[in-house]
Amino acid sequence: MTGKIYQIELDGDLIGTTKLEKADAPMGVSFGQIEFTKDCNEYQFFKMTFKEKGTLLTDEPDIDFLMTHGELDCIKVYRDDSFEIKGVGIQIFGSNSDGFEVSIEGISYPFYEEEFPHHVKEYEEMFKNKE
Repeated sequence: MTGKIYQIELDGDLIGTTKLEKADAPMGVSFGQIEFTKDCNEYQFFKMTFKEKGTLLTDEPDIDFLMTHGELDCIKVYRDDSFEIKGVGIQIFGSNSDGFEVSIEGISYPFYEEEFPHHVKEYEEMFKNKE
């Protein structure tokens, strides 16, 4: 696993970090838990923000769960050299009890393989064990 930490910005303001520790390598997807830098109720913060922007897809207030549309121009994810990790869409999902995650979908190859070689290797290892 990588030790890289990526910064997450919302409308240019740092809201947290992620390790993008999970993946769907064949689909060019990398996602991970958000570690918030803001002291707030994350569900209420995201609900207010994304409802206002019209990008709230799912909202279940009984369990503080929400999910956004897959194309959020207001969310940016950067590695430590300020290079933006881009895909065809970014999504936020989760709840206060389980935490929130950021997902970058459709990251193009060969960049995906260069930035997340551990995800690609893990995916390839799944098939080596079945041979």
